[in-house]
Amino acid sequence: MMQDTLPVAVIGAGPVGLAAAAHVIARGERPLIFEAGTSAGASVLAWSHVRMFSPWRYNVDPASAQLLAAAGWERPPDEAYPTGHDLVERYVAPLARHASIAPHVRYDARVRLVSRLGLDRTKTATRERTPFILRVLEAGRERDIVAKAVIDASGTWGQPNPLGAHGLPAIGEQDARPHVDYGIPDVLGRHRDRYAGQRVLIVGSGHSAMNVLLDLARLAEDALETRMQWAVRRPALDGVFGGGDRDQLPERGRLGVRLRELVDAGRLNVVTGFALSSLAITDRGLIASDGHRALEPVDRIVGATGFRPDLDLLRELRVDLDTIVESPRALAPLIDPNVHSCGTVPPHGAVELQHPERDVYIIGMKSYGRAPTFLLRTGYEQARSVAAAIAGDWDSARRGELTLPETGVCSVPGDEAGISSACCGTASTASAASIASADVVPVSFVRSRPR
Repeated sequence: MMQDTLPVAVIGAGPVGLAAAAHVIARGERPLIFEAGTSAGASVLAWSHVRMFSPWRYNVDPASAQLLAAAGWERPPDEAYPTGHDLVERYVAPLARHASIAPHVRYDARVRLVSRLGLDRTKTATRERTPFILRVLEAGRERDIVAKAVIDASGTWGQPNPLGAHGLPAIGEQDARPHVDYGIPDVLGRHRDRYAGQRVLIVGSGHSAMNVLLDLARLAEDALETRMQWAVRRPALDGVFGGGDRDQLPERGRLGVRLRELVDAGRLNVVTGFALSSLAITDRGLIASDGHRALEPVDRIVGATGFRPDLDLLRELRVDLDTIVESPRALAPLIDPNVHSCGTVPPHGAVELQHPERDVYIIGMKSYGRAPTFLLRTGYEQARSVAAAIAGDWDSARRGELTLPETGVCSVPGDEAGISSACCGTASTASAASIASADVVPVSFVRSRPR
């Protein structure tokens, strides 16, 4: 089998996965894109009601924009703020329909496992010269696909962190699942009937939790019986509200300001130092406990505790992941939320994302593992650099083309890992898929010799 004629497999047809495909095409390679959903941007559509707090100019991949512009695409106004629906309708879907990309996208195609053709992870001889094999569940049937390289941009959306403070599901959490939503439910829209007039517990201290609280406060103005409890693990709310007017993404800064006003007005019950360990279903409602105290009964719970990567599909590959963050090992010290906020994460690319398994890359939100500081524009830069590396152009792969914004107090040690507890969000609610960067300025990556 001639490996040079094989496609580059891209897992995920979201914004970053499609950017990877565009850059692969620009390098003269052929992508094959697997999307588990039935349409491009399926995960983004799960938070379609959310308005991002970065404007359009930060949410579009430059190479993809050039591709679309040549086909007559009308670029949205740079300073307007898209919702998740807007992002898909006006950018992601047109990109997926582009004549150079559409023939290479397979929908309802979930990649379940990846390995080397005829080799498990223990076999070394001929490994780097052996193609990859992807086990794909496509339209309900399993099949194997062979590829020369693998770019995993599958994200983390389908893997919510549990409510339990130990990293494990709280005792009783599984039984309570019918009463729990993870992420950012549309409490003012399609999920309104679930929440109007209900007693709601929100768990988490990131921007996602903030925005659910703000939306619930708006709901309570009409549905007067709506009540809110906000449980956070940290002993006080110091630092929770972000950078305010120091944030170069102003709408993100205003988010914390608005929530502080809500708290100061006494419109919700805040419980600090609460590490949820168990849930009990009673005649009075759901009761959350940390082992020492129990909260007042509620009807519903929102878990804004973040997401984690699904690493099972890469089990047969030699990927080198940090034991703490679950990101590529070289990237971990650059993004560890115990050390960095999103304003201090340096730009990075293929050098930091490479693994012992040659030509395998995890990019996008999944590349950050459990770190909550990912920015959408960062994913686009990853895609550019990785496509260059796969094509053998390591000079370009090492050259950074991105700087990130100053964000005020963007994250602090001790945060719950929200969907985007530091860096994703919206003008009215937070973005689960992450957002933008500052203007593009050439910088240099840490240099190392490619394998």
